[in-house]
Amino acid sequence: MELSQKAKEAIKKGSVKIRVVRSGMFQQLTFTVKKIDMGNVNYFVLSTDRQVDVSELMKIAEEIGLPVVAQNGRAFPKGTSAVDFAGV
Repeated sequence: MELSQKAKEAIKKGSVKIRVVRSGMFQQLTFTVKKIDMGNVNYFVLSTDRQVDVSELMKIAEEIGLPVVAQNGRAFPKGTSAVDFAGV
């Protein structure tokens, strides 16, 4: 799978600031890039230790092109799963 330009930039920087809606208010959160082990291969995710609505997580995953993990859930870009990002 080919990563988007935004995903490549996020991986290169190691983090990205994204404007999200939390509790009805706009907030700017920093999402860090982490490697998740999946057997013999790894894949990258954007991670935050905050709770973010699942609908916002899905929006971020679609916008950036990487899986997103928050304290309360995980989201992948539409039509993809962890296997699609393995070894990227």
